[in-house]
Amino acid sequence: FEQRPASTGHIDGAVILGDKTADSTVFTPTPTLPLKGEGVNFSWGAGKAKRQGTDESMADKYSVVIPVYNSEPIVEETTRRVAAFFEGQGWPYEIILVNDGSRDKSWDVVRASAAENPNIVAVNLLRNYGQHTAVYCGLENATGDWAITLDDDLQNPPEEIVHLVAKAAEGHDVVYGRFKSKKHSSVRRLGSRLIGMVNTHIFKCPADITLTNYRLMRRDVVDRIVGYRTSQPYITGLSIMFAANPANALVEHREREVGTSQYTFFRIARLVMRILFNYSAWPLRMVNAIGMIVAGFSFLLGLYFFVRRLLGDIQVSGWTSLIVLLSFFNGISLLILGMLGEYIVRLLNESTSSQIYHVREVIKVDD
Repeated sequence: FEQRPASTGHIDGAVILGDKTADSTVFTPTPTLPLKGEGVNFSWGAGKAKRQGTDESMADKYSVVIPVYNSEPIVEETTRRVAAFFEGQGWPYEIILVNDGSRDKSWDVVRASAAENPNIVAVNLLRNYGQHTAVYCGLENATGDWAITLDDDLQNPPEEIVHLVAKAAEGHDVVYGRFKSKKHSSVRRLGSRLIGMVNTHIFKCPADITLTNYRLMRRDVVDRIVGYRTSQPYITGLSIMFAANPANALVEHREREVGTSQYTFFRIARLVMRILFNYSAWPLRMVNAIGMIVAGFSFLLGLYFFVRRLLGDIQVSGWTSLIVLLSFFNGISLLILGMLGEYIVRLLNESTSSQIYHVREVIKVDD
């Protein structure tokens, strides 16, 4: 086992993922990189590994992406159960654990897991970028024919993956786990309902599809997601946007065994803003509608006072009505400017940032 800062290269046939700090990062092509003794060719570039050709008799490989954030007490058990599931099924797999700037000792646990199991890749991000960016990082470095995303808290039991795989075998390219009974907190359930409404209107999610973070995606869908240029990835929306035949599979949802959910009201509100301002023009259209209503109201009010003036019934206006009207219209103006400012800031981030995350360290050992 050898630990190094993230850099481009190989260690005795093991893959060392590249540093995500520059656009110029390119992996040196390797003619043949055997996987578990079988001949499988990969092409490397821009931080992603892709299969070029596989033997039809060989089982598909699964990449399990798990974002990790302040999960020191539970992430080791999560990883162990995921590995045990795939070992029991006899399916080729890899587990990509992405530490998203945890403030506890989660990285130490993740690093130790990678040192013990050659099928585990541990990625340590430079700082906290958010769950969806961490998942995006994992997808970029996934090499499997299928990618599975799940949380690190065991509320999504790894053993339920079998239901996702069975549903995908029917010809679906994306399968979302539909929970038989949600065990989230009231705040999380309310946030999920709000985000679900946003997803339906912005991403045109079919009414019969329930979107969750517990999902299975085929390689071509993953490639479309990581090829989508954005500084604010939203994996749930991108997965349904690029899915040709999505479906749901009923799965169990367990109570959180350790700690509390990281999804506070503030985080949910920030996620809603990420969706609204990065994937739709809905806020601008809403403000435009408000502006038209205000303009119509102003026109009618002006017409009312003009008629009164012609009838000689005009009186000196008081300060109250004047201040109320000025405050109202100035408030609308500030609302519009603030909305435009949000879009300008995000456009600036898109044009000036070449990478949406940076990697501090990557751990991967050879078989």
